[in-house]
Amino acid sequence: MKPIRVLLADDQQLLRTGFKMVLGTEADLNIVGEAADGVEAVEMSRRLLPDVVLMDVRMPRQDGVAATREIVAQKLPVRVLILTTFDLDDYVVGALRAGASGFLAKDVPAEELVAAIRTVAAGDAVVAPRILRRLLDRFADLLPDPNASPPTRISTLTDREREVLVQVAKGLSNAEIAQALMVSETTVKTHVGHMLTKLGLRDRVQAVVLAYETGLVRPGSP
Repeated sequence: MKPIRVLLADDQQLLRTGFKMVLGTEADLNIVGEAADGVEAVEMSRRLLPDVVLMDVRMPRQDGVAATREIVAQKLPVRVLILTTFDLDDYVVGALRAGASGFLAKDVPAEELVAAIRTVAAGDAVVAPRILRRLLDRFADLLPDPNASPPTRISTLTDREREVLVQVAKGLSNAEIAQALMVSETTVKTHVGHMLTKLGLRDRVQAVVLAYETGLVRPGSP
């Protein structure tokens, strides 16, 4: 298998060095570059096309949220994994809305960092829906007015797909959704796949964010 190509984006050289030491011991991971700010992160993502960018939030010239948004807008085949402080940056929700595939605390254990990179490179997200929901509840004031008209693309979903979207946003796994809807887990996976495709979303993380934005799920709802 081809090694996973990783770009490090952090304004602190010491942290980049630490990440390199950890990731350099993994045979399937290859550090292809280092960026010291968001502008460099975007430029190097465009030039190097890494599989995953480990993106710090607070950087000079351009922060990680803006850099993530630009990478996604350019439709680069690059996935972004946001790095944040232990107490959660207020920018995290914005980063996820911008198209990040998830986030990690900077003090995450090495084995979790490595596993997260592999997960993101494989096309999945690394934020558990329940954790993301708590984040969105906490930062609900950063989201658009839930009473606003929902995007027209939501109307493309079938009733069942919309129901699955709500269950995903509530933090249920495929197995739990299957039990709640009294269908097979395979059926749920099919509905989730169709829902993501119709909405133009990369993963379940973006589905949860969209469910909040459209008011399908409200902060603090059961």
